Amino acid sequence: MVDVIKVGAGVVIIRDGQTLLTKRRGSHAEGCYGSLGGHVEFGESPVDAVKREAQEELGIEIGNIQFVSCTNMRKYGEHYIDISFVAEIVSGEPTIMETNTIESIGWFPLNDLPSPLFEPVRIALEAVRTGNRYFEVTEN
Repeated sequence: MVDVIKVGAGVVIIRDGQTLLTKRRGSHAEGCYGSLGGHVEFGESPVDAVKREAQEELGIEIGNIQFVSCTNMRKYGEHYIDISFVAEIVSGEPTIMETNTIESIGWFPLNDLPSPLFEPVRIALEAVRTGNRYFEVTEN
């Protein structure tokens, strides 16, 4: 096995004091509440990756995409450079399109989030709240 650093891109959607979360299934951090995202493919920008993932995972188109954070994360037995954004839904109604990776979806109040939260989502929401942009995360 070759150790590699992967590049992930994710997006949180916040509307009326709530954020859209998905319960993860079938990958690292299974059972955690996350958002939309995945691997950045060769030749693809992180923004294009989150647009693609939003369409593939929940059948929605997103817009007004804004950078919120970059994280060097060694957790869940993986090493990722994770780039997170915040965006709005511009068309479509969130619907589970990938039943093998998403168990459930829902809107959750920002002051009462479910647990456990997927670490990149926790960081992205903290970045939105605090304005911090860079994070280091290591598994203990």
